[in-house]
Amino acid sequence: MISILDYDAGNIKSVEKAVQYLGEEAVITRDRDVIMASDKVILPGVGSFGDAMNKIREYGLENVIYDVVDADKPFLGICLGLQLLFKTSEESPEATGLGILDGEILRIPDAPGLKIPQIGWNNLEINPNARLFKGLPENPYVYFVHSYYLKAKNPEDVAASTFYSTQIHASVEHGNVFACQFHPEKSSEVGLKILKNFIELEV
Repeated sequence: MISILDYDAGNIKSVEKAVQYLGEEAVITRDRDVIMASDKVILPGVGSFGDAMNKIREYGLENVIYDVVDADKPFLGICLGLQLLFKTSEESPEATGLGILDGEILRIPDAPGLKIPQIGWNNLEINPNARLFKGLPENPYVYFVHSYYLKAKNPEDVAASTFYSTQIHASVEHGNVFACQFHPEKSSEVGLKILKNFIELEV
């Protein structure tokens, strides 16, 4: 069973439907006992960094997330869920994120001819050893919606990158912690394969 953390994030139902489509039981929950009893955990997210962290704390999920990570359960952050794994974001300078991974969340720089947020399909440059992207072709296209991006501190954490005005670290893997800036649940067959790889992970 996979727990999808419920903190009023916008794309929770679409993540649940994608997981269920792949034949895996999924539950949307903020119940600590249910989360800790699950095999894997997903932190989705749409919205602002500061508001999301406030909701996570309001619902008592911050320490649950740390406990999940410490228990070596496979953990997947999606979109804002990736950004929340880091300590700070230029979007909400006053807010403190989870600080599980090292890096910066920065605003995508303005560039001629490019609109911000990035909304639409972009291709990935994949680390061939990345477990989330096992079995995918080179440079697959996935669906993004974001104005802020990750610049990871540790190159070895970067599972995939893309370019949109700047080099964007689009996916990370560190131990049992995985995350994607893009939306696998909206990325057609490629996205379903990424979610399937997560479901089948053994950490």
